[in-house]
Amino acid sequence: MKKIGFLSFGHWTDSPHSQTRSAADTLLQSIDLAVAAEELGADGAYFRVHHFARQLASPFPLLAAIGAKTERIEIGTGVIDMRYENPMYMAEDAGAADLIAGGRLQLGISRGSPEQVIDGWRHFGYGPGEGETDADMARMHAELFLKMLEGGGFAEPHPRPMFPNPPGLLRLEPHAPGLRDRIWWGAGSNGTAAWAAQQGMNLMSSTLKFDEGGAPFHVQQADQIRAFRKAWTEAGWKHEPRVSVSRSIFALTTDLDRMYFGGDGKSTDQVGFIDGPNKAIFGRSYAAEPDVLVEQLAGDEAIAEADTLLLTVPNQLGVEFNVHVLENILTHVAPALGWR
Repeated sequence: MKKIGFLSFGHWTDSPHSQTRSAADTLLQSIDLAVAAEELGADGAYFRVHHFARQLASPFPLLAAIGAKTERIEIGTGVIDMRYENPMYMAEDAGAADLIAGGRLQLGISRGSPEQVIDGWRHFGYGPGEGETDADMARMHAELFLKMLEGGGFAEPHPRPMFPNPPGLLRLEPHAPGLRDRIWWGAGSNGTAAWAAQQGMNLMSSTLKFDEGGAPFHVQQADQIRAFRKAWTEAGWKHEPRVSVSRSIFALTTDLDRMYFGGDGKSTDQVGFIDGPNKAIFGRSYAAEPDVLVEQLAGDEAIAEADTLLLTVPNQLGVEFNVHVLENILTHVAPALGWR
């Protein structure tokens, strides 16, 4: 059995071919899609965060709105770039959104991917210290964020406060119990997956990672998951971690499906470069008739290792079509693979 959710990048463009022509279209349709996904029986609604782009960028208002309009579905991010974040303010926003959702937030965070502008985090007022990298800065922000979510007091109360204080040092409010255990790290390498395990975060692995050995993408990703679980055990955490992988999967059941995605049936892994000289491998897409998809996905080692599958959706095709995409997987593919 697997949890199955969707992952939306929240693109919009002022084009007659797009169903999302503005930020408002994307935000409102994201809420509608999450509500519809819950009604279908999907397990999660996740959203990518990119700054300086015509995509979703400020996740907490959206997560809170979805939390208020749904009852069961997990609500998360995949991922928030911690280079841009004030960990203290983020802990307050996350706590509020989680309380509105009744404890259903599953927040994916990470060092982030290449952005639309050069060193965009500097425009947000952040920069690495001397001798440090932006990745170091992201991890320091993440560690402080995790500490704030633990809910311990740390701030000296004012001797003459405006309102009465509880005894002792004060913590950030509102505090969301249990949210600390629902933070995921988007890891791009085996090493960062192990670091996430040491910090007690769940693992979120996307459709790309650094190429570490030249094996097919799904094999390298499965190795990454095993490295994460090994490090988790060695760290001595008492609860079981969760692991998600993302995939572009389309069951071709209508002529419209075939028109949009029939060409993806010949997709293969791709190798390229991110952040300059770093060689990366990008996983293939899956698009085929349901019976063929079942056979193909049964051989994906990383999906087999994960407990959660996030399906990337073409959000610019509108809510109705994306509901159809999700329903195809939940109805025609997941039961045959034992995921349902």
